[in-house]
Amino acid sequence: MDQILYDAGDDGVAVVTLNRPEAANAQTMALLDDLDAALTRAARDDQVKVIVLRANGRHFSAGHDLKDRWPGPGEITLEWIYDAETRRYLEYALKWRNIPKPTIAAVQGRCIAAGLMLCWPCDLIVAAENAEFSDPVVHMGIGGVEYHGHTWELGARKAKEILFTGRPLSAREAEQVGMVNRVVPLDELDASALELARRIAAMPSFGLRQAKRAVNQTQDVQGFYAALQAVFDIHQTGHGNALSVSGFPILTRLEDMKQKLK
Repeated sequence: MDQILYDAGDDGVAVVTLNRPEAANAQTMALLDDLDAALTRAARDDQVKVIVLRANGRHFSAGHDLKDRWPGPGEITLEWIYDAETRRYLEYALKWRNIPKPTIAAVQGRCIAAGLMLCWPCDLIVAAENAEFSDPVVHMGIGGVEYHGHTWELGARKAKEILFTGRPLSAREAEQVGMVNRVVPLDELDASALELARRIAAMPSFGLRQAKRAVNQTQDVQGFYAALQAVFDIHQTGHGNALSVSGFPILTRLEDMKQKLK
C-alpha cells in the first residue's frame, strides 16, 4: 500500500495524504522521501494552485517511526545522525515551508513531535476538535524536534510550558495562540480544508506567491531561518549526550507512548 496518496482535481487543489493509518502515520525515512516527491510534484504542476496535506486514520502523525532502521548502538555516530536529520528533517521541512503555493494542513487526532514538522511548514492549519499537538522529546533528553518552530508558533512562554511538561496542546488552545486557523468538528475536517483551499485557489496565482513570500521573508528578517539553524545544532547536543552516556537507547523510550495510539 502506498504510504503517500496524491490526487489533483480540476479545481486547482492537490490533496496529499499520509497513508499509514495502521501505524498512526508514523514517519519512516521512505515515507518522508515519498512525501517530498508528492509535494514537489504539486509545486511543479502549473494546474495546482493550492496544496492540502491530510492523513488517513485516527491520527495525523505519531511522529518518527522509532522502528525504522537506524544503525545499531555500536554503529551509530553523531555524524550519521546529523547528516540524516539535516536532510530528511530540517531541509525537507524548510523546503516545504517555502513551496511557492499556499499549503493547508488538515489535522485530526494526535500530532506528536515530528508530526509538527509536517503541519508547521504549512501556511494554514485546519484542526479537528479532537486534535492534540505535542512535543514530548524532552523525555529523551532533547530540547525539541529538529524543526524548532515552537517559539514562533506558540510564543516563548507557551512554548516553554509545552516543552517542559510534554503535555499536549488542544486544538482550541492552538487556535487561541494563533497556531491553528480553524477548529471544526471531526466529520467536517476534510470538507472545511477543501472549501478553504478552493476559495484560495480562486485568487491569482502570482498574487498568492507574492503574499506568501512576503510573510515568510518577514519572518526570516526577524530571525526565523537563522534561529532554526542554530537550534538544530542545539538539538544535536541531545543526541551527542545520549551517545556518550548510554549508546543511544533513547530511540525506544517513546515507543510505549506511541503504542497507546493504535
